Amino acid sequence: QVQLVESGGGLAQAGESLNLSCTAFGNFADINAMKWFRQVPGGKRELVAAASKNGDTNVLESVKGRFTVSRENAINTIYLLMSSLKADDTAAYYCYAHVGIVGFYGTEWSDYWGQGTHVTVAS
Repeated sequence: QVQLVESGGGLAQAGESLNLSCTAFGNFADINAMKWFRQVPGGKRELVAAASKNGDTNVLESVKGRFTVSRENAINTIYLLMSSLKADDTAAYYCYAHVGIVGFYGTEWSDYWGQGTHVTVAS
């Protein structure tokens, strides 16, 4: 079993900051990519930020300069530091991880998702 546990969502005023974290728990050998997605009701889930194991990071163009993604491999955690929040940032934020689990023939890679943490930004 693998579980992704997210925290840090809540209510913020426009211009304030929130920090999200996601930690992977369970029996696994390795984690390759970790990412943050967000989704509004009736909308599509969109990629917000991604971090590779070696430290390469990317964020959505519309949040560049305001959001920072980082990763702490030793504790299997990805962070999303959100500043200068806007009403448009309101969404459910989901953590994703590409996880390797040791099987009979070697490491098998699968996609895992967190339950989501809601961010509400009041204008």
